[in-house]
Amino acid sequence: MIIFGVALSVVVILVVGIVVARKVDGDSANYLVAGRRLGVPLVAVSLTAAAVDANATVGNTDLTSQFGFWSGASLAIGLALCLLLTGLFLAKRMNAMKLFTLGDFFRLRYNRPTELAASALMVVSFTILLAGNLVACGFLLEHFANIPYAWGVILAVVLVLAYTIAGGLFSDAYTAAIQTAITVVAAIVLLAWVAMSYGIVIPEGMGPFDLEQLSDPAAGAPINWATLVSLAIGDIVAIDFMQRIFGAKSPSVAQRSCFIAAGLTAAIGTVFAIVALSVSATLGISVEDGPVLFTLLGDFAPPLVAILVLSGIVAASFSTASGAMLATSAIAVRNIFTVRRHTGTGPDPLLRWTRVAMVPFVIGGAFLAIQVSQTGILLTLAFDLMLACLAAPFLFGVFWKRPGSAAALTAMAVGFVVRIAFLALTPTLYGVPNDIFYVPNTLVGPEFDGWATLVAAAVGFGTFALVAAVAGRRESEVAAEARIRADLDAERESSEAAVPAVA
Repeated sequence: MIIFGVALSVVVILVVGIVVARKVDGDSANYLVAGRRLGVPLVAVSLTAAAVDANATVGNTDLTSQFGFWSGASLAIGLALCLLLTGLFLAKRMNAMKLFTLGDFFRLRYNRPTELAASALMVVSFTILLAGNLVACGFLLEHFANIPYAWGVILAVVLVLAYTIAGGLFSDAYTAAIQTAITVVAAIVLLAWVAMSYGIVIPEGMGPFDLEQLSDPAAGAPINWATLVSLAIGDIVAIDFMQRIFGAKSPSVAQRSCFIAAGLTAAIGTVFAIVALSVSATLGISVEDGPVLFTLLGDFAPPLVAILVLSGIVAASFSTASGAMLATSAIAVRNIFTVRRHTGTGPDPLLRWTRVAMVPFVIGGAFLAIQVSQTGILLTLAFDLMLACLAAPFLFGVFWKRPGSAAALTAMAVGFVVRIAFLALTPTLYGVPNDIFYVPNTLVGPEFDGWATLVAAAVGFGTFALVAAVAGRRESEVAAEARIRADLDAERESSEAAVPAVA
C-alpha cells in the first residue's frame, strides 16, 4: 500500500511535467528560463522545492539523530540563509542582468577562460548534488519496494529525466508546486503524529537551544559551522537557484520569492530535525538500522502518514534532481561548448543539445550515488567546492569593480587545490567516514573535520582579494564586457515575446 501511494504521487508529477512541456514550443529561452515570465507563486515554490531536498530531510534526520539538532538542521537552515542573503543582496541584480545561465555572469564580468573554469567547477559540483538526491530515492525503493539500491537509483533517474528533458524550467516550476505542497503538508502531519503518539522529546545537549553544538569543538561546533557557512555562502553560487531567479518576470518577484522560500525551507528543516530527536529518544531508532526516517515510517507510522511523508521526500528529491539536471546540462552546452540560442527560423540548437547533454550527466550522477551512498554529506561537499572556488569571484565580482580575471582564476585554482587536498587528508567528512577520497596519513586527524571547509574558504577569499589588490581588471576585459552585454541583450530581445505571463 505504501509504495502504491508513493507511486501514484510520482505518476501525477510525471504527467504534469510532461503536459506542461508543450510551453517550451521549441525555444531554448522557454526551456532554460521559462521565457522570464514566472510569478511569485511558481518561483517561490520552485526555490523551496530545490532547497528542501533529500539531504534536508533524510540526511537531516540521520545527522540530527546522531549528533544533535545543529548537525542535521544546519542543512536546511544553511540553505534558508542562502535564500535570505540572495534575496537581500543578489536576486534583483541577477534577475535584471537577464542572463540565461550563471556561467554567463563569469563570461560577462571576467572573460572566456574564467567562464570555462567556473562552468567546469559548477558541473562537477552539481553532479555531486544530483547524486545526493538519488541516494535517498535508492534507499527508499530498497526499503519499501525491495528493489535493489542500484536499480532504485536508476529508476529515479529515468523518471526525473523523462519530464525534465521534455519541459525544462516550465516542467520544473509547475511540478514544484505539487512537490512543495506535498512536502509542507507531510511535515505538518509528521510532526503532529509524532507529538500525539510519542511526545516532543529533546535529548539533553542535542536540542536547538543547546548552543554548545555551535561553540564547543567536542560537540561538533566546527562541523556545524562548516555546514552553515558552506550552504549559506557556497550555495549562493547555485546554478539551480539562479536558473529559477532568471526565470522570474521581474527583479521584485525574484526577491520576494527568495524570502518566501527561505521561510518555508527553515521551517520544514526544523520540523524534520525535531522529529528525528524525538523518535531517536523515545523509540531508540538509529542509523545503524538504515535511514532513520525510513525506519520510522516503515516500522511505526500509520500507512497514510508514511505515504504522505515518503511522497514528500520523493517529490523533494525529484525537484532538486530536475533542477540540477537542467542547469548542469545548460551550463555545459552554453558555457563550455558555446552553443547559442537560434534567433532565426529552424530548430534551436541550444535547446536540442541541452536535452542531449542531460544524459551523460545523469549517468555520472547515478554512478556516484551508487558508489557513495551518503545524502547530507554529498550536498555539503558539493557546496564546499563552490565556497572555496567560486563564491569569492561571484560575490566580489558583483559588488567590486576592480577585480579581473587574474584574481578569479587564481582564487579558483588555489581554492580547488586546497579543498581537494584537505578532502584527501581528512579521515572523516562532516562526522562520518570519508568514503569519497581519503588517502591514509598521519598528518591530519578527524579533529580537522569542519575546519577543512572553513580554512579552504578563507584561502579562496583571501587569494582573490590579494590578487585583486595587486592586479586590477584589464582594459581589454572592460571592453569585452560591452560586446558580450550587447550579444546577451540581442538574445533576450528575440525571446521576450515568446511566452505569455504565468503565475
